[in-house]
Amino acid sequence: MPDANKPQPHPWRKPLLIAEFSALAVLLVSMAWFSSRTGSGAELSPVWLLIPAAASLAVFICFIGLMYLRWVVAAAAERRTRHKIVFSLLVLTLLGVWAYGIANTWISLSNA
Repeated sequence: MPDANKPQPHPWRKPLLIAEFSALAVLLVSMAWFSSRTGSGAELSPVWLLIPAAASLAVFICFIGLMYLRWVVAAAAERRTRHKIVFSLLVLTLLGVWAYGIANTWISLSNA
């Protein structure tokens, strides 16, 4: 019997967790595959880097979505605006760091 005092999780929580861990698995598998390919001396096309880049972006977006549910949706109504502002700055920072890392990786590969 469900407890009436226990809050129910948000309906987006489970799909975000599944997507985050699936993307993390794709990221880890792709990195292991790249490691085995470069260890054997085979040339690796930079286009293949789109797989871990997309997977890492999916991990970040799911992580951000879960943080939104935890911080903004769960916040009291009078503090929700402040939480949204701080959360927006955090999202911009995280995505900016991700974009900077991807851009530097791509530039270093194209210069090599």
